[in-house]
Amino acid sequence: MQQPIIGYHRDEEDHWVAELACGHNQHVRHQPPWTERPWVITEAGRRSRLGLALECVKCDRKEPRDNPVPRLD
Repeated sequence: MQQPIIGYHRDEEDHWVAELACGHNQHVRHQPPWTERPWVITEAGRRSRLGLALECVKCDRKEPRDNPVPRLD
């Protein structure tokens, strides 16, 4: 299921993690040559991908949320 990115944080190993609108988290690493995501390296790059939909396998498996439901203030 496609879910948009609403924010980011770093995990305990200092890797970037996308926070999805569904409440799940997903790593967004830039580890060439296996994974090419140079946009994750800079704040401007990450900001430019807010709203980008990623495939959320946790939603597909109906797993509970990693994060609380985002508030719409």
